Amino acid sequence: MRKLFVTGGAGFIGSAFVQLILSEVPAIEIINFDALTYAGNLDNLKDVDSERHHFVRGDIADREAVATALTEDVDCVVNFAAESHVDRSIASADEFLRTNVLGTQILLDVARERGVRRFVHVSTDEVMGSLPEDSEEFFTEQSPFEPNSPYAASKAAAEHLVRAARHTFGLDTVVTRCGNNYGPRQFPEKFLPLMLSNAFEDQPIPIYGDGCNVRDWIYVEDHCRAILLAMENGKAGGVYNIGARNERRNIDVVRSVLDTLGKSHDLIKFVQDRLGHDRRYAIDPTLAENELGWKPRETWETGLAKTISWYQSNPEWIARARSGAYREFYYQQYGMEVGTR
Repeated sequence: MRKLFVTGGAGFIGSAFVQLILSEVPAIEIINFDALTYAGNLDNLKDVDSERHHFVRGDIADREAVATALTEDVDCVVNFAAESHVDRSIASADEFLRTNVLGTQILLDVARERGVRRFVHVSTDEVMGSLPEDSEEFFTEQSPFEPNSPYAASKAAAEHLVRAARHTFGLDTVVTRCGNNYGPRQFPEKFLPLMLSNAFEDQPIPIYGDGCNVRDWIYVEDHCRAILLAMENGKAGGVYNIGARNERRNIDVVRSVLDTLGKSHDLIKFVQDRLGHDRRYAIDPTLAENELGWKPRETWETGLAKTISWYQSNPEWIARARSGAYREFYYQQYGMEVGTR
């Protein structure tokens, strides 16, 4: 039985990957290494196969903790662990540099020491910056790095470290980059679950600027299937852009959700734009489609329906996620309390 070392496996995308592996790939065992920061949630791992899933609480920037948990029988490291919220990186970049840059280097070092066969690094389309709003351009694997936020810059730095480990030490690495993920169990400071959580309670839905920023949306399980294919079949040193060819303006996403829920568009509240807000992301996934044989299974409509259904069925999860520090963050970002009109 092969053994994976999955970092950040209690977060949104990481836990979806863990769930996918345990349900569909019986010959793999997982060590799930997660620091359980505000966005990590063990509720995301309820009912997983405990015989093949072993949770270890730890920080990827803690070299000793990583060296203890990453045993010599690990076949592959899949690195989801990251500070990932742009707004938080604008407020303070310190944790982004520590986790996303130093943490990635520590993982690479220990992976080499342990003789790990392959290192899969999960990155973001944001390392490539912003595309012109009214163009036919798309991000490809050859697009230059032009990160525009501290978060994106930290992820770009991490990719450079992965590339260096490949070039200098011969480590078998694969990098995947994705657009905006959506689906069940996403922490509600992110755009879609924040919108749903507020709409359920008829609370204002804050939209940055004019709402016309374009994002490329992908259902989380489709993204995870692409990562699995890249892990299994990607070329050593390969980079794969993962996208569902699903560009949508933020304002159109909000209107679509409100219409689905039968809610008034009057809930939309435009707020001051984010500093340095990227205008458009759009991914060309041709390489992943042709080389990995990957295609998304969900359309925007089917994925959105599954997402809405999950959040409607899990109010307790939402309530727990929106407690504590989240409320302070929400007030700082949008100038209003959670639950106010």
